[in-house]
Amino acid sequence: MQMTDRGLLALVRHEGIVPGPYTDVKQVWTFGIGHTAAAGEPDPARMPRGIPADLDAGISEAFRVFRADLARYEAAVLGAVKVPLEPHEFDALVSFHYNTGGIAKAALTRHLNAGDRAAAAAAFMGWLKPVAIRPRREAERDLFATGRYPTGTIPVWPVDRNGRVDFSRPIRRLTEDEALALLRPAGVPVSSPSVPAATHEPAIGWLARLSAFFSTLIRKA
Repeated sequence: MQMTDRGLLALVRHEGIVPGPYTDVKQVWTFGIGHTAAAGEPDPARMPRGIPADLDAGISEAFRVFRADLARYEAAVLGAVKVPLEPHEFDALVSFHYNTGGIAKAALTRHLNAGDRAAAAAAFMGWLKPVAIRPRREAERDLFATGRYPTGTIPVWPVDRNGRVDFSRPIRRLTEDEALALLRPAGVPVSSPSVPAATHEPAIGWLARLSAFFSTLIRKA
């Protein structure tokens, strides 16, 4: 079982796209669509800093690495969940696991395997650190429960040579068709999945929300 196209688009929106290495709020070097060295090569800490001269190539590399990472997370969800899943449920669970790495130990998985889908949906909200992750958890919960997918363009964020992301204005916005062409390129074989040893929390999507949250507090002060 693999994520649907709409599920992939939702996950990329949550993670955000940065075509150069950056540091997250835990000062972990990250690249592209939430990739860290914990998920395998490449190691973002050893990558050239800043926006690449060929932006298209940088965006393509971000999607290539994402596709390689994704197979491992899909496999981990399938290994942890023992009941049949609808495609939208699987999409929501992979998004959750890609962010938290917690599918094997989460209460939502226990509830789901026990046949209680309502309790499983509610248990998405048990993973709310940091506070700015709440909109993502709500979106994943709603996707799991109702099959409601987000829509719209996907921002590509600039980053400087010190690894700082500028959330004030994206350098590009990808349409859904452009993103899908990068997510499902012709002739690229599906990677052999294996469960990752670690995950890459947090992700750039909620970093943007966290930045906006504190900016709002400062303006109100």
